[in-house]
Amino acid sequence: MLNPLSLAYMGDSILDTYVRKHIILKIKGKPNRLHQLSKQYVSAKGQAFVLNILIEESFFNEEELDIIKRGRNAKSYTKAKNTDIQTYRKSSAIEAVIGYLFLIEETERLEALINKMIEITEERVSANG
Repeated sequence: MLNPLSLAYMGDSILDTYVRKHIILKIKGKPNRLHQLSKQYVSAKGQAFVLNILIEESFFNEEELDIIKRGRNAKSYTKAKNTDIQTYRKSSAIEAVIGYLFLIEETERLEALINKMIEITEERVSANG
């Protein structure tokens, strides 16, 4: 089993790629505008918010919950930027699941998770104006 922080590192990249694809196909704009929009989806605060909702909705299976727990409890030696440590750990946890699903080639489940994350984020953004 890979280190949860390695899984999160992979997951961060995968999520960013899916989000960029989603935004480029949805909104045709200049790179700076696209980058500003993508931050809503990939910020630690946004990821922590989504993780809480998905846990409440029992979205994750036992194996994924184990990855989440390991990702949340992993001791990171990097400092969280623009957020508190709890939020940073939650975002690392969901990124670890994404990385895990990608590496074991569970593409259908990976896409279901990322699509759900995008849906929740868009609902939150539209609700907040």
